[in-house]
Amino acid sequence: MAETGERQCMTAKEVFELREQGRTEEAYNAARQLYAKDKGAYASTTMFWSAVDMLRLCACKDRTEEAEKILKALERLLPNVPDRDGWAGDAFQNCQLLLHKTEDGKEPSKKSAEHLQLGAWGEGLAAAYLSEKGYIILERDWRSGHRDIDIVARNDEYLIFVEVKTRRNSDFGDPVTAVDNQKMRNLQRAINHYIRYRHVNLPIRFDIISIIGHVDSKNPQITHFEGIDIMGASRR
Repeated sequence: MAETGERQCMTAKEVFELREQGRTEEAYNAARQLYAKDKGAYASTTMFWSAVDMLRLCACKDRTEEAEKILKALERLLPNVPDRDGWAGDAFQNCQLLLHKTEDGKEPSKKSAEHLQLGAWGEGLAAAYLSEKGYIILERDWRSGHRDIDIVARNDEYLIFVEVKTRRNSDFGDPVTAVDNQKMRNLQRAINHYIRYRHVNLPIRFDIISIIGHVDSKNPQITHFEGIDIMGASRR
């Protein structure tokens, strides 16, 4: 980008591209710069989702004080973010849980908070893995009611729906075994909703990414299962 005395702000689209590439801190800083000059709905939405990503990153790295400040900023931002389907509200509640906070003042169980933290770390790792492999990340945490799709991506051939499963170890089997028939049915409904909502007219594929490791892992085990049969939802 050109430098003309004062550095030009990135556009909202450019910020979202940074998010898709897993460049969370860059996206967050660029969104802050954009929001400082534009308080409109689009800039507010960009700021909100970049801050959600950043809070999850801070929680995963035990940067608690920074995460607490971001949570307060999210609370101020939330009323200005269009949220017809409730996705922003759900994301805010998940951020509260990550920091052991709930609306009634009660702390969730340590196990629940650690599970959310591990899941957020795994999804971020999976998105970065896919980006490195040349996939374009279109959506993360896309919600259909109480159901969600972890990642929606595409390559030269397919629109790809990705379920990410993360465990600290393989003592109870590979994480992929957690995608049981009920989970498959929920994913099928969410995928069909997405296809209708986004007017998808592409071949689709369902993948599972299994991650074994923890937030401080230097070499987590990542396994990518491509083209899983999801009970008729896939139109390969």
